[in-house]
Amino acid sequence: MKKNVILIAMALLMMPFATKAQDIFTKYSDNADVTYVNIKPKMFQMLAKIDIDTDDPEAKEYLEMVNSITSLKTIITEKGDISADITSWVSSKTSSLEELMEVKDDGTVIKFYVKEGKDEDHVQELLIFVNGISKHMEDANVSVNGEQRKFETVIVSLTGDIDLKQISKLTKQMNIPGGEHLEDKE
Repeated sequence: MKKNVILIAMALLMMPFATKAQDIFTKYSDNADVTYVNIKPKMFQMLAKIDIDTDDPEAKEYLEMVNSITSLKTIITEKGDISADITSWVSSKTSSLEELMEVKDDGTVIKFYVKEGKDEDHVQELLIFVNGISKHMEDANVSVNGEQRKFETVIVSLTGDIDLKQISKLTKQMNIPGGEHLEDKE
């Protein structure tokens, strides 16, 4: 009986940590203070079926990249409390990821994390975290429903069977801040 009481007490004490570990994308998917993007696997399947010239090596590489992605999720916000929550979530999540790269420049932090895949050239997840980006963007505003928003904190999660050699090309094509810094990592 005493063991059960201790176990129940421990479970109750751990509940706040379990809710803190909630997926940040789910938590903010309906929040009016963020721009949320979630591209589902079906969309990538549809993109993979686009009729392209298979003799064109660049088009073939693009198709292979698209085929390897199963999910893309993004949150963009300018709100300080949400940015702090995202930063905290990234810190807790990165214990299961390997930091690939970090760039710090005049208050802006860009970090790339990966979760290993089937071999050393592939990753299951690419997590990109950017904080303080508005200082370095000429036009850091985006219009959402007629309201101007700034890009201050950006988080991007790509999952699938992603070839590390293609990451810089992918981030460049998706215009992800900091992607240009990966070019010399290939």
